[in-house]
Amino acid sequence: QVQLVESGGGLVQPGGSLTLSCVASVSNFWIYTVSWYRQTPGNQRELVASARPYGTRDYADSVKGRFTISRDNRENMVNLQMNSLQPEDTAMYYCNLKSSSSPEIWGQGTQVTVSS
Repeated sequence: QVQLVESGGGLVQPGGSLTLSCVASVSNFWIYTVSWYRQTPGNQRELVASARPYGTRDYADSVKGRFTISRDNRENMVNLQMNSLQPEDTAMYYCNLKSSSSPEIWGQGTQVTVSS
């Protein structure tokens, strides 16, 4: 069964850093666009960052310069390094895999709370 397992969420003070990790139990991980989304109660899930198969990275304007997405195709892993965290970054963060030849896959989410 295809599965995404996220880790790394938690409570951090404003200005702090966290790294989220997502490990995927899929074949041919390299063909997928891997992304991180986030969602707060009552709001739609929003795209935070994506890493396409051949290296292109995309970021939401709100996180540019602070967050970095990276992928390791040998380890089937995607990370999100988050720096200079602010209270508005508080959300449930979800890992996502997408390709043209497979159903979209979501992780269970990991909570990030930025508070003093």
